[in-house]
Amino acid sequence: MTKQNVVMPEAMAISVAAVANPPPLFPYPPPIRGGGGFALRKKYPSQLDLGGRRTNTWVESMKASSPTHSKAAAALVAAPSVGAQDEYATWIMRHPSALSKFEQIISASKGKQIVMFLDYDGTLSPIVDDPDSAFMSDAMRAAVRDAARFFPTAIVSGRCRDKVYSFVGLAELYYAGSHGMDIKGPARGPRYKKAKAKAVLFQPASEFLPMIDEVYKALLEKTKSVPGAKVENNKFCVSVHFRCVDEKSWSGLAEEVMSVLKEYPRLRLTHGRKVLEIKPTIKWDKGKALEFLLESLGFADCNDVLPVYIGDDRTDEDAFKVLRDRGQGFGILVSKLPKETNASYSLREPSEVMDFLLRLVEWKRLSLKPGPMV
Repeated sequence: MTKQNVVMPEAMAISVAAVANPPPLFPYPPPIRGGGGFALRKKYPSQLDLGGRRTNTWVESMKASSPTHSKAAAALVAAPSVGAQDEYATWIMRHPSALSKFEQIISASKGKQIVMFLDYDGTLSPIVDDPDSAFMSDAMRAAVRDAARFFPTAIVSGRCRDKVYSFVGLAELYYAGSHGMDIKGPARGPRYKKAKAKAVLFQPASEFLPMIDEVYKALLEKTKSVPGAKVENNKFCVSVHFRCVDEKSWSGLAEEVMSVLKEYPRLRLTHGRKVLEIKPTIKWDKGKALEFLLESLGFADCNDVLPVYIGDDRTDEDAFKVLRDRGQGFGILVSKLPKETNASYSLREPSEVMDFLLRLVEWKRLSLKPGPMV
């Protein structure tokens, strides 16, 4: 079995085109809307044309994270070849388990405030066929609640903020929905050193709300003919889930999505785990959301903070890269297979994420106990 057969990073199918011909990103804050429509609507050609991406390119990216490929990946995990074992051994040396290196992580946190950032799907809950059924377990919820008692904690998800809040249901957390474009602080003030006890409400892409709503309605209509396709309105972005779509229909689905987006050059098409994402073309992502939340918590330009970001998706790489570039804190990738990543450590699945959170909580509890009387 060759390396190509073993490792298929989700971003690989589109990374070359994305680097060579990136879509134009508008600065934050977004350009002012004026007249009868969005000011820059006619200024640029469609970003789909700029990238030279045709339907077959997107179909290949869809294949990289299809249910079929997931089953093949599961088979590799269950009975890996010698080549796959060597590949994984090399990868795990560069991205060791956060559980096996727990003491190393704790050592790095000495004298610092840990701040937790958690993705939702594939991190706190398993990836499931129906995105509306991606429920987290009661045990995971308890682990996150306990972690939030000791560490400022934020959920950073591609989901609509209200949707991810309905899944998690913990009022003491920060929530950054729509890939960080919809941020709100906890219902009650945090109780952490240096953390500001004020609610945060930040929506850098509010200018795009009417456009996102238009695209959502258009995609609902366009994808009716594709069995299994599900369109989700995540307020500041739109997700087209294809995990339940027959592979023979992927090309047709990609064509329908791109036919809608040709009319909206200020929106860009990206790819996640078994989903196509339509987002505003502003310079804002999960990494920017992480930086904004650190500043909101009062940790801007602080040396005594240790941000920890745990995620499983390509969109989480923006946050991993921010931490790597800052040289402060670290990312943890949730994956059973080797992937190109900016994360420092890895965990294999949500159950290991829960174990990691529980160990953090137990360590913190013990560290707060008074020492023995002398």
